[in-house]
Amino acid sequence: MLSSDVIKRIKQVEITTRRLLSGTFVGDYSSAKKGAGFEFDQIRDYQLGDDVRFIDWKASARSNKLLIKQYIEERNRSVIVVTDFSQSTDYSSSAKSKFDILTEIAAVLALVANYGKDQAALLIFTNEVEVFIPPAKGRKHIHKIMETLFSYKPKNSGTNIDIALEQLAKLRRKDSIVFLLSDFIDQIDEKKLHIVSKIYDLVAIECLDKNETVLPSVGFIQMEDLETDQQIVVDTRRRSIQSLNRFLRNRLYLKENICKKYGIDFLQVSPDRPFIGDIIKFFKRRMMY
Repeated sequence: MLSSDVIKRIKQVEITTRRLLSGTFVGDYSSAKKGAGFEFDQIRDYQLGDDVRFIDWKASARSNKLLIKQYIEERNRSVIVVTDFSQSTDYSSSAKSKFDILTEIAAVLALVANYGKDQAALLIFTNEVEVFIPPAKGRKHIHKIMETLFSYKPKNSGTNIDIALEQLAKLRRKDSIVFLLSDFIDQIDEKKLHIVSKIYDLVAIECLDKNETVLPSVGFIQMEDLETDQQIVVDTRRRSIQSLNRFLRNRLYLKENICKKYGIDFLQVSPDRPFIGDIIKFFKRRMMY
């Protein structure tokens, strides 16, 4: 039984996504690639240049104008959404945690994939692969993905992105795009990342809190590792914090350059900035809807 909070989040994401898809904000999504496939889309007015083989003569006779049957080209593309459920994503210095943002992005990607008649899949990982929902289409399937995203409680707290990459390499799904969603607070095996980037069209989406890129100078603060529960007290006024901030910036720079090296798009989102519209626009361009 889903909680009222989960149901509310699903509705909110659906409403926001549909509004952006149907508005002028991202353009006309009804212009998805059409062709002589097997899935009927609609009957519309004949336009100069249309294939006369698809004229619906009976409907044309009834309406006294030329009408044509339009079909959506059959595709077997898959959108695999790989989402980090490790404990470190629970951190937040604003209204929403990184985890909230990552799960919302994952839900939006699944919704838009379904809108474009593509299959959607979900892989949830911590320091192991905890959930895998194979690619499929349809509203029921997308709701299953969203329900899992908003209600699943992970068994583990750690992070191991390499485990997720290994699973992707084993799947070897042809004609697939993979969205890897994480805060990327983990060491990644470049060789495994390279292998996956050769198999799939790979996009990395990173969500970091603003305090994870630059620590503010606020005096003594107690810091806790959410995955190990280890605690330390840090004086943010000391010069050593300047070195730590340089380290945080360099870590981000390094990740961006590793992705660039292997032709992987690297997107950044933050809990304190709107993100759904930008994600949908990127998805639309990449999937050619």
